[in-house]
Amino acid sequence: MTAVALQMSRTPDVADLEASLPILTARFAATAEQHDREASFPFENFDLLHEAGLLALTAPRALGGWGADLQTALKVVQAVARGEPATALVLTMQYLFHASLAGGRSDWPDALKARIVADAVSRGALINALRVEPELGTPARGGLPATIARRSGDGWRISGRKIYSTGAPALTWMAVWARTDEDEPRVGAFLVHRDTPGWRIEETWDHTGLRASASHDVVFEDAPIPFEHALSPKPPGAPPASDPVAAVWGPVLTAAIYDAVAREGRDAFVDWAASRTPANLGAPLSSLPRFQEIVGTIDGLLLQNRLLLEAGARGALAPAEASLAKHLITENAIAALQSAIAASGNPGLSRHNRLQRHFRDVLCGRIHTPQGDAVLTAVGRAAFAARPVVSSAQGAPR
Repeated sequence: MTAVALQMSRTPDVADLEASLPILTARFAATAEQHDREASFPFENFDLLHEAGLLALTAPRALGGWGADLQTALKVVQAVARGEPATALVLTMQYLFHASLAGGRSDWPDALKARIVADAVSRGALINALRVEPELGTPARGGLPATIARRSGDGWRISGRKIYSTGAPALTWMAVWARTDEDEPRVGAFLVHRDTPGWRIEETWDHTGLRASASHDVVFEDAPIPFEHALSPKPPGAPPASDPVAAVWGPVLTAAIYDAVAREGRDAFVDWAASRTPANLGAPLSSLPRFQEIVGTIDGLLLQNRLLLEAGARGALAPAEASLAKHLITENAIAALQSAIAASGNPGLSRHNRLQRHFRDVLCGRIHTPQGDAVLTAVGRAAFAARPVVSSAQGAPR
């Protein structure tokens, strides 16, 4: 990896990435099955990403990062996801957080933002938001968190439980969604460093897909943080700050993970069909028009995905369209692998066939915000709201 390590002193270019990303993909793919079977976190993958200089890729250049654009981030996430998608999910959360430091999180203390980026550059520090709770579910659907931030001396004390805390064992920084204990509570993120006392991981993650993501429960018990680590909490219901990263980058990069998984599954299916020669056929399954049609259908779905991802990466999608694209890409990826699994039968469901692992992983795409029902409802609501008002005299259209 040293020979192709990227240099933080300059903006990444296509030649750098073209040289280094295939190496990373292969290295991650070599241990992906083991991490899936053991549900073990791939710490070594992040050591390699740090060595390659890719953990501060999207952090603003003014803070010491690369300031890479969405097209560059997309290229990296796709390559990582083709090797090991749980790694790509943690990396995506890192990229979204860092990229937003110049936009939606512009009111944070400059010193704190600089420290987060410096930690990533020098130590490979990871950051993620811990938002989901047992009773609340995801805050994207509303509701007050049960996690409490209490004023205490010269700071805050955080208490509560977070579930589905992706990458928990490797995080240096945790942005914990909580409400204050004030008479009129405010809601927002409170930044907890891993060296802070009063928190622990409970290893609860035993999932069907993305088993290597180590999305365990994290429990906080009066964990102390400084006042300045309260990241602009606001009254419940206050309009969120404008954040183009969350609106476009999030859907595009999240969808890219599952598109990459589907592409790996497609390749696994093609390899299997080309090498499978039933005795009664005397030729590979790939010689049958039925299998050729299935692969053609899969490639059509993945072509749609590629065009949508390219449109999102070059800024051709509005925020609502980016969310809809995430939904469509995810469903296309799932449909592609469902076709492959159905055609492969028992061999495709064998633990020795990587196709079943890709199928389990791709199903996780539906879980991530924005979720399909919320996206479709919002798009439909906007369509009705945009409809011209028809007077009673004109009557309804027939």
